[in-house]
Amino acid sequence: MIPLDEVRERYMRDPVPVRLGGIAANLARIRSCSARGIGVAAVADMLRESVCMLEWTAIEAGEELAGELVELQIQLALWSLRWPATATNPVQRVEVSSLAGQWSDRLLAMSGLLA
Repeated sequence: MIPLDEVRERYMRDPVPVRLGGIAANLARIRSCSARGIGVAAVADMLRESVCMLEWTAIEAGEELAGELVELQIQLALWSLRWPATATNPVQRVEVSSLAGQWSDRLLAMSGLLA
């Protein structure tokens, strides 16, 4: 994984909508990998990176959006903690996959990038 300080430096150059799109893309990759049971280490890295990206974005987001981002951040932090066990459980992986897909779609809609 690329050091987070390098990720942050690059990530913070983008406006909030683009950042939300980046988080949505991470969640879409988490959805795909989780559903297929591949890339266990990559999913763990994407979860950690996404938690940080949410923190960095929430600071500059409006109050209502920041609340939703913090809610997602907490969810991803919990998934990250549980990921070693979840990765070996097909039922739990499918649940993570489904929820990651829902959040991905939600963030993409919030970003306004699809308009």
